[in-house]
Amino acid sequence: MNNTLHLDRPSPVHRLAPEVKIAATVLFTIVVVATPRTEFVAFAGYALLLAVAAVLARVPAPWLLRRATIELPFVLLAVWLPFAGHGERIDWLGLSLSVDGLYGAWNIFAKGTLGVLASLLLAASTTSRDLILGLDRLHCPSVFTQIATFMLRYLDVLADDARRMRIARLSRGYDPRFLWQVKAFAVGIGSLFLRAYERGERVYLAMVSRGYTGRLPAPEQGRAPVAQWVASAVLPVASAGIALVTVLS
Repeated sequence: MNNTLHLDRPSPVHRLAPEVKIAATVLFTIVVVATPRTEFVAFAGYALLLAVAAVLARVPAPWLLRRATIELPFVLLAVWLPFAGHGERIDWLGLSLSVDGLYGAWNIFAKGTLGVLASLLLAASTTSRDLILGLDRLHCPSVFTQIATFMLRYLDVLADDARRMRIARLSRGYDPRFLWQVKAFAVGIGSLFLRAYERGERVYLAMVSRGYTGRLPAPEQGRAPVAQWVASAVLPVASAGIALVTVLS
């Protein structure tokens, strides 16, 4: 399975079992989301924790920042909130801004950015196969892990089908710049869906004939050592400590 987000680096974070990293990321995200939006010091502390984790995982800051641009649509929404919000307003550089809208914009930006960065660090230090294996060890419903497994396994196949169909359209005079030729694109999407469905049906029948019972055979696996659970717990426990200190102070 190909994972374009994974960085193969020799680091202590990469060596942790996938289930402990997934659990730490989820718990950290819960703490971030539960933090009141007015606790600016807490969010700065969370960012510092992620910076330390990135250094330990040997993930470069430019790599993180480039891929964090996936949240730009939400940032644009956040920029609009101070202008569209109601309630108390303040004047800044000749602009009338809603105080509640400013807090809402900060809330979306801070929590969204921290969540995206935490997810990127998890993806950078864990392969796709290990992520699915970690979810399975955490007793995630098998239907989800099975779907994710097949999706990752055949994603490259579908992408190659789409590329060949695009080349075929171009060789027949298709130019995506012309609006009236969008019908050919729509037909191609429908054809790709049918190919994927038919391939999935053939693969399923082949697996059933070979003894498939709804669950793929898992490799022999042992539980993650207690030391790894303790090490991974540093991130959520530290973030929870920061939240408590800032809220109670």
